[in-house]
Amino acid sequence: MSNKTKISVILLAASAAFFTSLEVKEGYSAKPYKDTGGVVTQGIGSTTKPDGTKIKISDPPITRKTAQEWAKAHVSKDEVAFRKSMPGVKLSQVEYDVYLDFTYNFGAANWRSSSMLRNLKAGQYVKACKSLLKWKYVAKRDCSIRSNNCYGVWVRQLSRYDKCMEAQ
Repeated sequence: MSNKTKISVILLAASAAFFTSLEVKEGYSAKPYKDTGGVVTQGIGSTTKPDGTKIKISDPPITRKTAQEWAKAHVSKDEVAFRKSMPGVKLSQVEYDVYLDFTYNFGAANWRSSSMLRNLKAGQYVKACKSLLKWKYVAKRDCSIRSNNCYGVWVRQLSRYDKCMEAQ
């Protein structure tokens, strides 16, 4: 299947490349820390444990293997709602991974209310890609401004945008 072949989202799942990229982009931290938005995070960008409890700054360190298991559990759970949010929508594997990565990073609620999702449902794929660029704020800071100490968020959005546009 080429990068541009679109199939029903019901038939897609996060690719191995998605999980490799997720770990590279999120990084791995054995110990809990506060992310750029001030949210307590651990492992590979996890803010909750697989059982749904929030990660606390006082939680013990976890191994990379545990972090990977948590990320996979989180993505598997989110993927069900993610797919259901797009009835009848067709995406390429690249697009699927891009929007799922957005959902992992910004949350399912933000995905459900996004112009990306509205544009995809309307069949406006390029417009959906461009909507990614609206998401450049964390804790009311514009992350496209390097001095705001969240520039990595913007770099990740630009990467998602580029991959999305290449799939068009």
